[in-house]
Amino acid sequence: MSLDTVKHASETPDTEQPWKELGLKEDEYARIREILGRRPTGAELAMYSVMWSEHCSYKSSKVHLKQFGEKVPQNDAMLVGIGENAGVVDVGQGYAVTFKVESHNHPSYIEPYQGAATGVGGIVRDILAMGARPVAVVDPLRFGAADHPDTKRVLPGVVAGIGGYGNCLGLPNIGGEVVFDECYQGNPLVNAGCIGVMKHEDIHLAKASGPGNKVILYGARTGGDGIGGVSVLASETFDDTKPTKRPAVQVGDPFQEKLLIECTLEIFKEKLVAGIQDLGGAGLSCATSELASAGSGGMHVDLDRVHLRDATLSPEEILMSESQERMCAIVEPQHVDRFLEICEKWDVIAVVIGEVTDGERLEIFWHGEQIVDVPPRTVAHEGPVYHRPFARPEWQDALQADDAGKLPRPQNGEELKDQVLKLVSSPNQASKSWITDQYDRFVQGNTVLAQPEDAGMVRIDEETNLGVAMATDGNGRYAKLDPYTGAQLALAEAYRNVAASGAKPLAISDCLNFGSPEDPAVMWQFAEATRGLADGCLQLGTPVTGGNVSLYNQTGEVAIHPTPVVAVLGVIDDVNRRTPIAFAEEGQLLYLLGDTRAEFGGSAWSEVIHQHLGGLPPAVDLDREKLLGEILISASRDGMIDAAHDLSDGGLVQAVVESCLRGGNGARLVVPEGLDAFTFLFSESAGRAVVAVPRSEELRFTDMCGARGLPATRIGVVDGDAVDVQGEFALSLAELRTAHEATIPALLA
Repeated sequence: MSLDTVKHASETPDTEQPWKELGLKEDEYARIREILGRRPTGAELAMYSVMWSEHCSYKSSKVHLKQFGEKVPQNDAMLVGIGENAGVVDVGQGYAVTFKVESHNHPSYIEPYQGAATGVGGIVRDILAMGARPVAVVDPLRFGAADHPDTKRVLPGVVAGIGGYGNCLGLPNIGGEVVFDECYQGNPLVNAGCIGVMKHEDIHLAKASGPGNKVILYGARTGGDGIGGVSVLASETFDDTKPTKRPAVQVGDPFQEKLLIECTLEIFKEKLVAGIQDLGGAGLSCATSELASAGSGGMHVDLDRVHLRDATLSPEEILMSESQERMCAIVEPQHVDRFLEICEKWDVIAVVIGEVTDGERLEIFWHGEQIVDVPPRTVAHEGPVYHRPFARPEWQDALQADDAGKLPRPQNGEELKDQVLKLVSSPNQASKSWITDQYDRFVQGNTVLAQPEDAGMVRIDEETNLGVAMATDGNGRYAKLDPYTGAQLALAEAYRNVAASGAKPLAISDCLNFGSPEDPAVMWQFAEATRGLADGCLQLGTPVTGGNVSLYNQTGEVAIHPTPVVAVLGVIDDVNRRTPIAFAEEGQLLYLLGDTRAEFGGSAWSEVIHQHLGGLPPAVDLDREKLLGEILISASRDGMIDAAHDLSDGGLVQAVVESCLRGGNGARLVVPEGLDAFTFLFSESAGRAVVAVPRSEELRFTDMCGARGLPATRIGVVDGDAVDVQGEFALSLAELRTAHEATIPALLA
């Protein structure tokens, strides 16, 4: 290395550089040279390559994502929106809650345990960096065919990674999903979410301001694991036919992260930081450039001060390393000694690696030699913007014309009974307790609802019982049939799940999982889904606080179904008034809320019974969803209902079976006039829920529904030890429980 690497780069413009190997396009490399007025140094090239990757720069998606800021109004609860590590909302009583969902899809296929574990670790640090104490995690997961041999490799490793990391941190896992579909065979989706709680005055932002303020790197030592990591790995399609960039997956240490959390919270309590950023995707390249870019000046960094696990790492590798459990803080000089003292107390390594300057450049040095001299915004926030071509795929019309309504239906009660058993024992509808029992759902003692409830819920104030709820939902089958409607159905279901628990929906985060953006059909799916989500949030009044885009989820030419996952956060004044799904007492009256139509496109019935995907997904009526939510919340608050369960995958019969098994009581059902038994049981019409009403509250409840214009149909009573559809069939709870609970353990044995 020359005495001045930056100067040497200026003097040797024709030196060949490995820009293509680092994932850059030719025009992107030319743009970097234009920005700098010379060729980049090796360290600069490393920084631009990871920060301009799809995963970090959103270069293919940002033109569509801007709708979330422009179209969707911010409500009174919004305190911090898109652009920070995570969004923050006001939940009352001086409390603020921050939450976000991220993806760790590609690393989890290559190394399931560490890929999933570090996904949890990364999202927890995002929440911590906002100034909050993490209080719960959720995990929306999607795997290939349940009976495929590789699913037996990936799923147990992912579940063990999530459980191992989250359990060690002492964070309850309160929600999520597990979905099987052969489209995810070579590309599982491992999304992870986290909720954190703080007081309003404790909010911290990622910015480096104040010349002379020190830049402190603290946490684990920097190693060779994850060099390029998710930033490069998540920006390329897997292809079995040619070599592909598969950098080392990051390795997590949850015990180190636990120390980092407690250390950081004590530092926050003493108000020692002026800005903070966690180190996730793109590592130090991201932390230094984003902090400097969001601040008011420049930054000087001495990279050789970084504590290493591997002394042979080059400067480029140090800048690209995505080693876990690291944070970067901006600290005023008078607070540095106390900051380092607290780190030492918690056995957390900390070192001053630089300072904020009054210039406009990010300057990085290696043993006194300058190796980086860049405008930080060009690295962090002014990367490429692609207006990718998109077009409705040629096959979309034929797919939608292949109507599920034409499929053969059961002709009698015996066939209905047989199909109900097949449905509730199918991998997607079967009990996931084999998975969720590996997670600690009740650690810390504040969990009041967790899987298999409609939403997870935690108490955040032990005196007032103030609480928050979260649900995550997404249906790739619906989105494949119609991405616009499919995204709105994901939003509607998560919204409905939160309301069914008794909490008021406030805001959303999202994780948008799609195939290659270089395919116009995939980009059309993405454009339609983001448009649908933005329009839906506008109508429901739920702002988007932030989220994640995961592209290139495909192997070769085969893309996953478009899978927008939506997380809705809600607030409840008193968690004692929560609504569970269990039918817990005999004599409760069962009411079906909403309208039931013959809607089977993308349904669980069409998948399980006929292995069919075609037609149109259920229609969306977001005004009805909003009304249903208001009714569910009011009924919960005023003690009018004892249980509620949203109707979605599998329809009414799936919801009733789950509620009966959860409460240990059967149900006698009567098919309402105007409906046939098949449609009554299996329809997946949206905007519906089944509720259990105490007899003493029936009149008050039905009067409220009638006055508000919400259809409420009495369909039965909680009674006996079977699900008995009068005049059709009866299935004992014992038989249903065996069918529902045996599937997943048998598949993964």
